[in-house]
Amino acid sequence: MNSTVASGAHASKPRLGIDIGGTFTDFVLEAGDLRHTHKRLTTPDAPEHAVLEGVQQLLRETGVAADTLGAIVHGTTLATNAVIERRGARTALLTTEGFRDVIETGFEARADHYDLRVRQPAPLIPRDLRFTVSGRLSAQGDELEPLDLAALDGIAAQLEAREIESLAIGFMHSYRNPRHEIAAAHWLAARMPRLSISLSSDVSPEVREFERFSTTAVNAYVRPLMASYLTRLVDALHALSIDAPLLLMSSDGSLCDIDTACRLPVRLLESGPAGGALLAAHLSEVLGLPKVLSLDIGGTTAKLCFIDDGRPHMSRSLEVARLYRFKPGSGIPLRIPVVELCEIGAGGGSIARVDALGRVQVGPASAGSAPGPACYGLGGRRATLTDAHMSAGRLDPAYFAAGTLTLDAQAAREAIDTDIAVPLQIDTDAAAYAVAELADEAMACAAREHAIELGKSVEGRTLIAFGGSAPLHAARLADKLGIDHVVIPAGAGVGSAHGFLLAPVAFDAVRSRFAPLAQLDPHAVNTLLDTLETEAAAIVGRVVSRETCSMEATAFMRYRGQGHELQITLPAARLASDAVAMLRDRFEEVYRARFGRLVPRAAIETLGWSVRVSAPQRAAVTHAQSDQDVETPTQTTAGTERTVLDQSRRAHVAARFHRRDTLAKGAAVSGPAVIVDRETTVVVPPDFVARIDAAGHLLLERRTARTCMQ
Repeated sequence: MNSTVASGAHASKPRLGIDIGGTFTDFVLEAGDLRHTHKRLTTPDAPEHAVLEGVQQLLRETGVAADTLGAIVHGTTLATNAVIERRGARTALLTTEGFRDVIETGFEARADHYDLRVRQPAPLIPRDLRFTVSGRLSAQGDELEPLDLAALDGIAAQLEAREIESLAIGFMHSYRNPRHEIAAAHWLAARMPRLSISLSSDVSPEVREFERFSTTAVNAYVRPLMASYLTRLVDALHALSIDAPLLLMSSDGSLCDIDTACRLPVRLLESGPAGGALLAAHLSEVLGLPKVLSLDIGGTTAKLCFIDDGRPHMSRSLEVARLYRFKPGSGIPLRIPVVELCEIGAGGGSIARVDALGRVQVGPASAGSAPGPACYGLGGRRATLTDAHMSAGRLDPAYFAAGTLTLDAQAAREAIDTDIAVPLQIDTDAAAYAVAELADEAMACAAREHAIELGKSVEGRTLIAFGGSAPLHAARLADKLGIDHVVIPAGAGVGSAHGFLLAPVAFDAVRSRFAPLAQLDPHAVNTLLDTLETEAAAIVGRVVSRETCSMEATAFMRYRGQGHELQITLPAARLASDAVAMLRDRFEEVYRARFGRLVPRAAIETLGWSVRVSAPQRAAVTHAQSDQDVETPTQTTAGTERTVLDQSRRAHVAARFHRRDTLAKGAAVSGPAVIVDRETTVVVPPDFVARIDAAGHLLLERRTARTCMQ
């Protein structure tokens, strides 16, 4: 597959962003100064079906010719779902003799120390598919024992007999010297040319063998699946006369070409949420908001991200497929660059129920797109968060998802009654209130806890809410967090897909190199940074001209004896003669900001280095009014008054319903009101005023500012 694009060749052509979520697949088409959006239910058994149907419909609606598209930017949950549902390739692991059980023993920690029946996640690769070979390198990369290549013939025979499709190779200290892994891969590839092989020195060349091996295992597990899906998708797009390059969204908020995506699919696991964080970061810069909390709620989960000075908080670790869905330590740890997110199971399709103790619970199980919430009328019977909003009168049943779905209010009330009201012996309104309130409180608690973990504060921030469900909850969550300002972006219902179109083509190359700071050799580090830059630039150069790219270097540092390190961004691409003093000062600055104090007289260590090569970030398209935005509003949403259950007061209020596309720029709407957008619904409580700014964003401000939490 050839995904090379000449720099600037497609800059003026229409671009399409596609985000596959658990419930909906979102589309954003940028053509000239216009942005067109579309939303349709995901087809979970074959995700490409919804993609192709949506692309064709959007092209028909806009009149854009398929062969004029400049690029398609895509994010998908396919790899994540394959790991969660254990639907990946038949995978084996080849590792150093004596380390067969590393991915099973892990950290020897429990997700819950007080649960006597706590379960540990089963390893992705069972023990009988984990093979070992003799050969050993030192921590400095020197060969202590040669690799036993002859033994690989017997292992190859076992792989063929067990019908292995994909192999993860992870040897001790290969992050320091990959020669044994490369030799083993070449030997096996010559005998099994159809075997997909992932090397830990390529996927995650960092210290800590458990995370390195597990990351490589996940990459190998999903690699054949993702390669097959992307190949089918490209072929199907070509059949529609779409020859535009397909770029994939990575978990760190950057874009990569198909070849990189097929080689390192583990980097795509959190692609959707990363796009939303990019949109919020862009808005924080455009609107001059130095401290932002982004809220992204789709059909399955709610994601929160802290953004300071226009940059989302980043991490080098991620945990997927948690056995206890949102409990740290119960999943598979990965070492990849990723936008730091707090995720909880509170989406529009989250199922509500009453547990054995008579408590209302919301999520983490979701109705998804099939059958979906009861009000969708597609066969769902369980009460969901969307059904609670429908029962409370906050949704317009005639105009949901741009009119592609007509909601069944009676079905929603029946589901809420059956699952919540009757078991608790309360009325429907009280049950609907309880479901929404529990979801809001779960989000507020998650935001506070995440803030503490990052050493940040929630108060005084601006909340930027997007996704199909977030604008329904934004004002109430702001109440609970002491936030006075909320931004609902133009096209909020497809926010992540819009964020995809803002993402730069970029790649992070990383290597672990341990050294006490006092003994640091700047020349050796600069040589390593040269190597990393060359590696990253080669990947980015497949898509854009290298001359347009910038470079950012990062050091990973800690106090001696600590188990985790901090990321320290370097002020220049290379180290100067005063590097030791500069790194100490920058480390202490970051450490103090994170933990509030330093550790006196403690020695500092460097654990590794990374280089990010990035193309310039694209400018956002102004949300000019398009043909699809000027539909004649229905009588229901043209300022019609309805009775709505107000969540903040727990009482019925008379609220005005407005169609967002009928509100002129500068228009103000006083709460209580409901503003119905194409792909989402915005609740404006009685103590808020909403106005449309010059760019079409909806700004909610509290009438009387306050900072105390509720």
